[in-house]
Amino acid sequence: MRDFPTATVRTRVTVPLRFGDGYSVDAELVTFHGLADEKEHLAVVLGKPAANPLVRLHSECLTGDVFGSARCDCGPQLREAVEQIAERGGVLLYLRQEGRGIGLYNKLDAYALQDQGLDTYAANAALGLPEDGRDYTAAAQMLQALGIDSLDLLSNNPDKADQLRDLGITVSHRVPTGVFTTAHNVRYLRAKVLQTQHTLPLTELTAG
Repeated sequence: MRDFPTATVRTRVTVPLRFGDGYSVDAELVTFHGLADEKEHLAVVLGKPAANPLVRLHSECLTGDVFGSARCDCGPQLREAVEQIAERGGVLLYLRQEGRGIGLYNKLDAYALQDQGLDTYAANAALGLPEDGRDYTAAAQMLQALGIDSLDLLSNNPDKADQLRDLGITVSHRVPTGVFTTAHNVRYLRAKVLQTQHTLPLTELTAG
């Protein structure tokens, strides 16, 4: 098990969330002192506290979360996660890890290479960047600061569960997200299944 420094809660504030499809929910947004990577990650606490809460680690995606880009499934995953977590009780950790940790500009550079035929992982590699540069130490710190040491993880990505377990967090179950395909993201989703074993049904990801 990896050791990591303790983080503490900095601020808690209630914010009413409103989505474009009409869904609304009140959330408690929590900020932290002492996160290992010194980034401004955010915990979104939703619903009534649960003994084994539902948790999602959602990496920031400006293009998908804010602008509704159809090149990924991030926006729909975020919307789905908020409602599911609110119904059950839990936390969405909004992590500042744009482009699987490579940043916004590099992500858009990778998009340009994808337009030339590379998949999402090969494009990162062609830029001399990691296929997935995310580290979830800060996520474990945030969970610990919130008093959460056991959870169900809302994710298709086995690496998230593996890293949390290595950091001492008990992941009781991994709950898959929905499958949100568009004509523009099928190759991207297939690459996630084939390259990093995301639990998405390949039969639904026909080439577009």
